[in-house]
Amino acid sequence: MATDTHSAAEAAHDAAGPGMPQLDFSTWGNQIFWLVLTLIAIYFILSRVALPRIAAVLAERQGTITNDIAAAEDLKAKALDAEAAYDKALIDARAEAGRIVAETKEGIQADLDKAIAKADTQIAAKAAEGEKVIAEIRAGAMENVKVVAKDTAKEIVAAMGGKADAKSITAAVTARMKG
Repeated sequence: MATDTHSAAEAAHDAAGPGMPQLDFSTWGNQIFWLVLTLIAIYFILSRVALPRIAAVLAERQGTITNDIAAAEDLKAKALDAEAAYDKALIDARAEAGRIVAETKEGIQADLDKAIAKADTQIAAKAAEGEKVIAEIRAGAMENVKVVAKDTAKEIVAAMGGKADAKSITAAVTARMKG
């Protein structure tokens, strides 16, 4: 029976065909030929068409990257130069501002000195006028004191029953006022 089943399987196998054609040893020569021919065709297509395009794209990208890096370094150098110029301008502006402040202070001080000198002159003139007025008032007061002293002395002498002339009263008052 075992032989019957085995021969029946062989008969079924022969009737169905040899199986997968890739595994059929009788067609391996043809398969290897077409495999080699396909690989050579793919190699030539890739080496002549696709790989040069890919290499060109990669070279272009590398060139773009290199140019961008060079441009970035150039812009960085320009930025550093601009920063240095800005710093120099800022230092110059601060120095100029300091100079202007110093000049302004000197000008204000000079104007202040002139104003103080003018005020001192005006104060001195007013003080001189005040001294003059005070001297006039003092002189007028002394004259009034003399007049009052003469009148009082005359009245006192008359009240005591004496008689005095104006000349002797004036001489007595003048002598007493001198010291």
